[in-house]
Parts: sequence; C-alpha cells; structure tokens
Amino acid sequence: MSTELPLSTDPPPHPGAVLGNHVLRKLRLTVTQAAQELAIARQTLHRVLAGTAAVTPEMAARLARLCGRSTHFWLDVQLAHDLWHAQRALAETLDRIPAHALPDTLKTDILAHHARSR
Repeated sequence: MSTELPLSTDPPPHPGAVLGNHVLRKLRLTVTQAAQELAIARQTLHRVLAGTAAVTPEMAARLARLCGRSTHFWLDVQLAHDLWHAQRALAETLDRIPAHALPDTLKTDILAHHARSR
C-alpha cells in the first residue's frame, strides 16, 4: 500500500474517551456538571463521550477552557482519530490515485505560508 498509514493497528482514541476516562475523572466532574460548565446540552457531551460526535473547534475551545489543555490538543486528538479511520476506509481508492512530487521550491513556499498563517 503506497498510502502512508500510522504504524499502529489500534485506532487512536476518540477525544471523548480522553475526556471521559482522564479529564472528567481527574476533575471529579459528572457529565451533568461538565455539561453545565461547558454551557452545552448534556446529550451533546454524551455524544462526544460515546465517540459518536466529533470535537469541533467550538467544543475544543470549551474543553481547553475547562481543563487547561489547548484547543490544538483536542483538535489533534480528533484529527488523528479521523485520519486513522479515513485512511483505512479509503485504502483501496488511495492506492489507485497517482502520487505526484511537488518541486522543492513549492514545498518550501507552502511551509513558509503555513507558518505565517498560524
């Protein structure tokens, strides 16, 4: 397979698992308390905790405020989880897509532009 896949055969955790198993437990918050503090519906938090709803940028901002982990932390956990599943679901299709090499100057320009926009 030519598509770069994470080495692990186990999927990265959904951010809801990190939130429920680590953050809420350590903060000794119930789902009801956490939902109230996050100013969201309890059902919304349940969906995130169950892994059936993604952590959006808005939710990441709320979680960052709640526990002190950055918004990027929460979005990175979600991204790793989503990419792992997407790459496996699309593996056969990705293998049929030709890979084109970008010129080094363009790679440098893209990196420089990305660094300025962060």
